[in-house]
Amino acid sequence: MTNTNEYSAKQITVLEGLAPVRKRPGMYIGGVDSHGLHHLVWELLDNAVDEAMNGHASRIEVTLEREGSVIVEDNGRGIPVDLHQPTNKPALEVILTTLHAGGKFDRGSYHAAGGLHGVGASVVNALSRSLTAAVKRNRCEYRMSFARGKPLNGMKKREGAAGTGTRIQFLPDPRIFPATEFSAERIAERLEETSYLHRGLELRFHDKAGGARPKKWKHERGLRDYFDSLVARKGLALAHETPFEIESQALNGDGRLELTLGWTEAPREEFRSHVNGIPTGSGGSHEAGLREGVAKAVRNYLETHSLTPRGLTIAAEDVREGVLAILSVFLPNPQFQGQTKDRLNNPEVRAPVENAVRLGLERWLNQSPTAAERICGRVVLAARAREASRAASAAVSRKTETRKKTVLPGKLSDCASRNPAETEIFIVEGDSAGGSAKQGRDRMRQAVLPLRGKILNAAQASKAKVAENAELRDIALALGCGTDESCDPDKLRYQRVVLLADADADGHHITTLLLAYFVRFMPKLIEKGRVFVAQPPLYRLEFAGETRWAADEAEKERILREQKNGAKPKAITRFKGLGEMQPSVLWDTTLNPATRNLLLVEMESALRADKFITDLMGKDPAARRDLIHSGAPDPEALDL
Repeated sequence: MTNTNEYSAKQITVLEGLAPVRKRPGMYIGGVDSHGLHHLVWELLDNAVDEAMNGHASRIEVTLEREGSVIVEDNGRGIPVDLHQPTNKPALEVILTTLHAGGKFDRGSYHAAGGLHGVGASVVNALSRSLTAAVKRNRCEYRMSFARGKPLNGMKKREGAAGTGTRIQFLPDPRIFPATEFSAERIAERLEETSYLHRGLELRFHDKAGGARPKKWKHERGLRDYFDSLVARKGLALAHETPFEIESQALNGDGRLELTLGWTEAPREEFRSHVNGIPTGSGGSHEAGLREGVAKAVRNYLETHSLTPRGLTIAAEDVREGVLAILSVFLPNPQFQGQTKDRLNNPEVRAPVENAVRLGLERWLNQSPTAAERICGRVVLAARAREASRAASAAVSRKTETRKKTVLPGKLSDCASRNPAETEIFIVEGDSAGGSAKQGRDRMRQAVLPLRGKILNAAQASKAKVAENAELRDIALALGCGTDESCDPDKLRYQRVVLLADADADGHHITTLLLAYFVRFMPKLIEKGRVFVAQPPLYRLEFAGETRWAADEAEKERILREQKNGAKPKAITRFKGLGEMQPSVLWDTTLNPATRNLLLVEMESALRADKFITDLMGKDPAARRDLIHSGAPDPEALDL
């Protein structure tokens, strides 16, 4: 039995000040990876944007210094510096060293704000090796420095400073973050997006680390400029001439929304939502209301004008196919899911957003008959394609040897075409990567089957274990051609089977596991040339006027050597995985038949291929070691 005397008050630890942040940084910034590192910049940027959003600032500047520090500066009111009671410390010190301290809990100070938790600036301070804050107020500059969240000295005052504002410079702590290098491209993208969300706000970016020219953004048309930029950047064609735009004060209390929306010829939907200028990548109640409002408005229009063909059911997904929507809501008291603010949880926002979008879009459709006709025609085509896809799925359901009926796996996102000669299936590693592939694919011709992590090693498992494995069983069901001796390539539901995994070592391992399964249980597909391996990029290299992609380190170095006059890239991005890629990037580099590079899997002999897989992936470590040694380059031939 457990000795309760061993668990007493002596085992209770109380973390004071900012110690909890350093002890569990993931609770405050989501993790210590690249996302968490850049979240430090977003916290300070959000604070500066709050000043602009409430009419106190017109300019924000972000600088990436050569030694790796970041400076965020605004021309707002400046953080208060007078003594705070009852702490008897300058308010500047209290805000930067105390969790849940700030001016945004008081509605009189901020009408709307993104940083309502009061932990942003203090979290940045806690996770920085060094941080210096400079505040200009009352014709004076006040400066204070910190190290890992602790003050190094008292606040210093210098008279004769012009203007007002806050300037914070921080250097992330390598004790917290395994990698402390910021992505200039990532910061620039966030600043550009922010400029679209706040009309008239000027944002500047100085990349001194990369030596790039300063960038400046200022957009007077706000979301409309954002929408036009996305359409041009993605090379999309609008189904109607001008997008639908709405601004509404019809949210609860002092809330308001801005929306720009249009139907494109893309095979997927794309909704970008924001709250008080903060991107909500995981959506939330405001985005749910938008989706419902769009679906209801179009279906109401179809019903009112009797435009739905007899026997055809219009689903919400049919209405949203091809939609590009940018939503920005401003709320006095947003409730985010976690400190990373990736999702809005205010339940009371959903219905007002839905109502405002539904009424506004219905009115616009009635006033724009030409656009409404084109949109409704596109929706009807999407519904027909969906029902055709469902009919194709029903047609390929088959009976097993035990005469029990089996259908396609539920997580398969099938394509609409019923012609196997023009279709392909991507077997994708992971749910997040599968999500990007589903959004980025050509829905008419490309199917996606996401897998959950590393699958069973078919080179070591028995046939019974393989048959029982859910992931491998889903692959067999989706392909529909049988396994072992009953495998018939002519019954394959697709022209090509494409294995799609991350471009790093883990991704290569998963690809090898999949190849082991096909060699063992579907070798006829390989013999018929039906199995391929996708080549997603590991690196993106940004040069002046050109973007290059590299599948691995060697290709990256080759691209760098090829540059004339030793030109250096403005930025080099290493993708952590497919799930980190935007769907449009995944389409352009990996899915698009016009631009991608697929590797055909070939084997001279099924027997030799089986032996190779057995040696490489089997239970005998000696055989694996010998195989790896035999394929490794001669050390004496390497330039080490």
